[in-house]
Amino acid sequence: MANMSLKPVLKLKVDELFLRWLSEEDTQQFLQDSLRQMTIGGDGVSAPSSPTSKNGRPLSPRQRGGSPPYSPPPGLTASPRRPSSPRKHRDTSKPTSPGDGSCREFQRFTEARTNGRDAEKGFTEFPALVGEMRASRTTKLTEAKPSRRTPVATTTNTKQQPSVVAASAAAAAAAAVDPVPIPRFYFPQGRSLLGNQIEAQLQRVAAAFGKFGEGKVTREDFGDVAKACGCPLYWKVPLYLAAGGEKHGHVTVQTFTAFWKKLISSCHDDASKFVLLLAKTGSSCLVPEDFFPLIQDVVDTHPGLSFLSEAKEFHSRYVHTVIARIYYCVNRSWTGRISVPELRKSNFLQVLALLEEENDINQITDYFSYEHFYVVYCKFWELDKDHDLFISKYDLRRHNDHALSARIVDRIFSGAVTRGQAQQEGRMSYSEFVWFLISEEDKRNARSIEYWFRCMDLDGDGMLSMYELEYFYEEQLQRMEALGIETLPFEDCLCQMLDMVKPKGIGAITLSDLKRCQMTPVFFDTFFNLEKYLDHEQRDPFASSRDEEGPEMSDWEKYAAEEYELLVAEEGATEPQDDVAVMYDDDFEPDDDDVISTTDVSGGGKSSKSDNVRPRVDDDDEGDYAEGEEYDVKT
Repeated sequence: MANMSLKPVLKLKVDELFLRWLSEEDTQQFLQDSLRQMTIGGDGVSAPSSPTSKNGRPLSPRQRGGSPPYSPPPGLTASPRRPSSPRKHRDTSKPTSPGDGSCREFQRFTEARTNGRDAEKGFTEFPALVGEMRASRTTKLTEAKPSRRTPVATTTNTKQQPSVVAASAAAAAAAAVDPVPIPRFYFPQGRSLLGNQIEAQLQRVAAAFGKFGEGKVTREDFGDVAKACGCPLYWKVPLYLAAGGEKHGHVTVQTFTAFWKKLISSCHDDASKFVLLLAKTGSSCLVPEDFFPLIQDVVDTHPGLSFLSEAKEFHSRYVHTVIARIYYCVNRSWTGRISVPELRKSNFLQVLALLEEENDINQITDYFSYEHFYVVYCKFWELDKDHDLFISKYDLRRHNDHALSARIVDRIFSGAVTRGQAQQEGRMSYSEFVWFLISEEDKRNARSIEYWFRCMDLDGDGMLSMYELEYFYEEQLQRMEALGIETLPFEDCLCQMLDMVKPKGIGAITLSDLKRCQMTPVFFDTFFNLEKYLDHEQRDPFASSRDEEGPEMSDWEKYAAEEYELLVAEEGATEPQDDVAVMYDDDFEPDDDDVISTTDVSGGGKSSKSDNVRPRVDDDDEGDYAEGEEYDVKT
């Protein structure tokens, strides 16, 4: 304890804190008053202008300006700002430790005051002395961290004049600065184009407009302009609308050139351009309604969806499905508003550009697959008995033969993953059902893990406690006992789950723990999906790895492919009855009410009978999902 000395780095930090305290206005005022009292003869009297406590002692900086009271622990020496006893001259004959320059400077200043110098004159020199002390510390920092390009500077003598010390410190600081400028590396809106690149792009735009009479381009022909701008084909409608084409029915070359120059002056990458094109004026984020024109253009013009041209009632439902999937994958913040950084981190723009190259829409499994839409809509149609395009808790409990527990269904409708007016009324919209079905069938997806974690986190503290796990497992035990299935006590089940997840903390499981785990489907199904839980217990864990061939598919893609085949097979089973009815066409004339459309809307535009399927449309369903209806998404 007797040989305790501060390390050099710690000494520098102490000196820095001391200088900071010394440069405060209250400290300087206090020192001025104290020095004036010392020269007059009141060495032991505290300065009247300094803030004092009840006993007349000056307050520390922590007790000024409305700070809470602070009482130092017993045994500490009095503060140097508290002259409770007459000051004594320090013995300067003892050597000071290296790196104690700031203390020596203050000692020199104090000695000058006690030797009878004029107080007012000494105080006018005080700022210069503080600057000298700071310069001395700068020199020490330069010595402690020498530049790789300059030799280590020798220690500056603190007894030198302030001008000499300041000059040497400035020279050392200038030598330590790297002369090579650091190039800019952060571009929030992307890298801007060079002048010649912009001119070349504008020339291509002018040439694209020159192909049409009078330099006016309509909505149907705006794809050439989009390609001239270096944008994917399906940016054509957002470009057309942003340039003011909807107002006049066409866009002129002068109008578009001015618009494009303004756009590329502030937005330099695809994500920022896309958001500015689709977002409303003054908004920096995308809401679901902003995607309607874009997705509707895909429905109208993509060759893989040409079979939908005569089935207008399915256009809006397909558009809502695609938008719900976009927000499910892109909007990671759960706000219902897609920002530029979120769009950059997603693959949506790459998938949108791929639509131009792929004619089979079902090959693009991300967002736009018609087969996936067909599966989602048929599952929703089975649950929505009254066909009002909303489902209740009772409807959702019937999903997959009552596989889900009642407690998890209650949590889904509690607002943990559903928002808006429909949630307040205890209903789930079609867009929210899209989120539910993807999360239910693909529990390995990061967004699905977040979905079910929100449902199981009863108190919203960001952790799944043992109490919360037991709460959901109790219902599973009751259901297994009712079916006569041998149950596993919660304590044993909990040990299995902890061994499987391997949480970093003790007594709780966090979201990051589950995202690291490779067996999240087993974890979630254990607590709220009885059918899949029993399937996991009986399945060979190595069977799936042996059966996989070709490119790896996600759990959702596997489920959608299997369900689509089943739905097509079920619809195809009714075809022989239709063939028998054709034999009697000559004898019976069908009623007007019995005439149904035979339009093929099952996907891909194929002409085979097995693909000629679609959900039946009732008379009261023609107005469902109108173009102008509100799109309800989780915010």
